[in-house]
Amino acid sequence: MLGEHLLSSELIPSTSADPHGTGYGLTWTWGQERLEFLPEKALWRPKGRELLIADLHLGKAEVFQAHGIPLPSDGDRGTLNPLLELCARVQPETLIILGDLVHGPLGLTETLRETLEALPELAGCPVTLVGGNHDRHCRTLGLPQQPSYRLGQLWLSHEPEHAADSSSDLSCQQAHLLNVCGHIHPVASLSSGSDRLRLPCFAYDAMEERLLIPAFGELTGGHECGQLYRKWLVAEGTIVPWQNPESRVRKKRLVR
Repeated sequence: MLGEHLLSSELIPSTSADPHGTGYGLTWTWGQERLEFLPEKALWRPKGRELLIADLHLGKAEVFQAHGIPLPSDGDRGTLNPLLELCARVQPETLIILGDLVHGPLGLTETLRETLEALPELAGCPVTLVGGNHDRHCRTLGLPQQPSYRLGQLWLSHEPEHAADSSSDLSCQQAHLLNVCGHIHPVASLSSGSDRLRLPCFAYDAMEERLLIPAFGELTGGHECGQLYRKWLVAEGTIVPWQNPESRVRKKRLVR
């Protein structure tokens, strides 16, 4: 099954012939799906001009403050402004949020609720929200929530899942789909001597046929991806393909 998909990545120059590409992301192909990793920690699907993000966790600072933790807040401008700038740049037909738009009910202020109600107008396109585990506790988000669903050869969800286990649609159960999801907040650790660095990343699990996209929110932690994942790091405004040095050593030993 793993050999059925040719996995390729290439930097697309600004003069790319693809009229639907962003011109600065890194393109990755899975089956018939052509996707683009963007350095803003977003995923671009040129075919339908869909922009996919996950895990904004808006209102997180206010939730911490409500529990007596003096976390400073900028009113989520550090997350929302980059999102609106990205939408203005790529002009998506649809903005798809793969869950955890907000962090919790205590952070859902009246100002934030009004902003979310206006988000389609601010983004310049319809907004689809796949409900996440944090969103389920917020009944009045200002945006309707929907369950996981199929888009082309993709199965879009918040938490990792398989269409065969989650959909009542027989065509989805029988189709060969790539699960694109959030929830994990994937990061990769780099080390050199005593230096350590953790960077957000896109991560692909070939065994599960699953693509994890990084958390978009400014105030989000990260979960270390294991060596089974193929990774693309988000670093200084670019996407960098990455492989753990340990994995390369192990492959050499196996070849011997």
